[in-house]
Amino acid sequence: MADTAENIEILVCTGTGGFASGAQKVIDAFEDEFEKQGLEAKVGKRCDIKKTGCRGLCANDVMVDVVMPGEEAITYDFVTPELVPQIVEEHMIGKEPVPKKVAGPYYGQFLEKQQRLIFSRCGTIDAESIEDFLAHKGFTGIRKAVTMTPEEVIEEVKKSGLRGRGGGGFPTGVKWSFCKATPGDEKYLICNADEGDPGAFMDRSILEGDPYGIIEGMMIAAYAIGCTFGYVYCRAEYPLAIKRLQKAIDTCYERGILGENCLDLGFKFDMKIKAGAGAFVCGEETALMASIEGERGMSRPRPPFPAVRGLWRKPTNINNVETFANVSYIFYNGAEWFSNIGTEGTKGTKIFALTGKVKHTGLVEVPAGTAMREVIYDVCGGILNNRKFKAVQAGGPSGGCLPAEALDAQVDYDSLIQAGAMMGSGGLVVMDETTCMVDIARFFLNFTRVESCGKCIPCRIGLKIMLEILERITEGKGQEGDIELLQDMAYDIKKSSLCGLGQTAPNPVLSTIRYFRHEYEAHIKEKECPSHSCKPLLKFEVIEEKCKKCGICPKVCPVDCIAWEKGQVAVIDKEKCTECTSCYDACRFMAIE
Repeated sequence: MADTAENIEILVCTGTGGFASGAQKVIDAFEDEFEKQGLEAKVGKRCDIKKTGCRGLCANDVMVDVVMPGEEAITYDFVTPELVPQIVEEHMIGKEPVPKKVAGPYYGQFLEKQQRLIFSRCGTIDAESIEDFLAHKGFTGIRKAVTMTPEEVIEEVKKSGLRGRGGGGFPTGVKWSFCKATPGDEKYLICNADEGDPGAFMDRSILEGDPYGIIEGMMIAAYAIGCTFGYVYCRAEYPLAIKRLQKAIDTCYERGILGENCLDLGFKFDMKIKAGAGAFVCGEETALMASIEGERGMSRPRPPFPAVRGLWRKPTNINNVETFANVSYIFYNGAEWFSNIGTEGTKGTKIFALTGKVKHTGLVEVPAGTAMREVIYDVCGGILNNRKFKAVQAGGPSGGCLPAEALDAQVDYDSLIQAGAMMGSGGLVVMDETTCMVDIARFFLNFTRVESCGKCIPCRIGLKIMLEILERITEGKGQEGDIELLQDMAYDIKKSSLCGLGQTAPNPVLSTIRYFRHEYEAHIKEKECPSHSCKPLLKFEVIEEKCKKCGICPKVCPVDCIAWEKGQVAVIDKEKCTECTSCYDACRFMAIE
C-alpha cells in the first residue's frame, strides 16, 4: 500500500447531518468518477475516500475536503453528486480548485476563533478505522495512565481542573475519588450519552466521529477507579452513533484492547451499549441507572449517591460523553497543558450547539471563557437576516434566557450562573426580535413537563399549572397577579422537586421574567404581544410606515390574500387570511403586526 502521505484524500462528512444531506450519493459519485477517469493512472497517486464525522457546520453539508499530497485541505460545501465530476477533473487532475464551489470566507471565520480539541479527530479521521485512530495518538493516553498508580491518575485529573461537561460541572477527579474510596470489588462505570436537549447534538457528533476516543477515556477512568465493567447509555434515536460505537467496541475486543487484560496492560475492563428509549429524564443519573436495570426511568432520592450505591447497588461513577473525551487529551498532553486552557474556574474547551436565528448553525468548540458575543457574531456570523439580537437560551430547556446586556458574559460555568443561565450540556438557542419571550418560556416549560417522569408532585402538578398560566397569557387571557404566581410556584418547585429536571425546569420562566418582564405585562395588561409572535394576539395588518413595498409577503402567502403592486404598500384581506404567519416570518422589516 502506498504511503498515506502520498495519497490524495477525499474527506466526506458522514455524520448524521452529512448522510441526511446525501453524503453516500456523493461518495458513490466520487468512486464512479475515479473509475471512469482512470484517476490513479492519470495522477499517479492512490485516492482514498474517508468517511469522517461531523466538522460542525452541519447546515452546509455535504462538506468535502480534498487533500492533495503536501498541500492544505481545500473545503467544498453543499457538494452534490452532480458537482463531483467537476471537482475530480479540475482539482484532482487539473490541480486547480473549483473556485465558485469552494466554501466561502465564512468557513475560515467559523474555524478561526475555535480551538478544536475534542473535535480534532472529528472530520479528520475515518471514524470507523482503528488504524486512523492509532495514527492520531489513539490509546497512547491509557498507555501513559497505566505507568501511574490509580491514585496518581485521579490526582492528574484533579490537577487538570476538568469539570463534568454534562451540566452540573462537578470536578471530575473529585468524583472519581469518591467512587474509588468506596469499598467493594465490583464497581461500574457509565458514560451518559442520553442527550435530549432540543437542538443539542455534540455528544452524538463525538460518538459518530471519534468512537475510539470515548472508549479510551472510559478505560482511563476504569483503571483509576477500579471499575471492571462499563455501560454507554445512548438513546436509540442515535442509530449511527450506536452503530459506530458498537463496531469500535467489537474491534477492541478482537484486538485485545478490551477484556480480561486490556492491551496487555494488566487490568480488566468490559463494556457494552445500553440503548435507551429516549426519555429526557434518563439524563438524570438515578433515572438512567433505573433504565439500565430494566425498570422505568424514574429518579430516586439522593443520598445515597451513585458513588456509594449506584447501578445494581454497587459503587458507580457516571460522566457524560464530552467529559470522557476530554480525559484522553489530558493524558496525551498532561494536566498542566490542559489547565492552561480556559478560565480559573472552567478549564479546557467547551462545545456548544448553536441553533435558532443565527447565520451559521452548528457545533462550535471554543476555550472556556470566550465571550458569548464572540461565539454568536465572530464564529457564527451574527443574526439571520441582519435582524436585532434579542436573547440567547443557554443551557438547554432548563437553562435561562439572557438578553443583549449579557452578550459579553463569558461562556463558563460560573459566569453563566451569575448571569442567570447555566452551561448545561452546551445548547445555545439564539433568538431575534421576532421571538416572544413569554412564548419561548411556554415552549421550554412544555418540553420539561412532557418529559417529567411524574414521580414527585411538585414537578408533575406544579409544571402543569405553570404551563396553563403561560398558555393563558400567550392567548391574551392573562390576569393581574399571574407573574407573581409564576415566580412563587417556580421557587417552590425548584426547592421541592426530587431530581434535577424539576429543580431546573422553571429557569426559563424565571429568567424571562427577570429580563423581559415588560413583555409579560404587555400580554396581560394591554393584550398585546410586543414581538407580534403570539398568534391569538396578532392583528395581521401591514404597518404602512414600516413597509418597504418590496413585495415579498404576497409571494409567500399560501392563500393569496395579500394585494400588492410595485411601489405600493401591501394590503392583507383579513377575510381570506388563515393567520398562518408566513408573511410575518418573511418580512425582514417587521412591517406586519
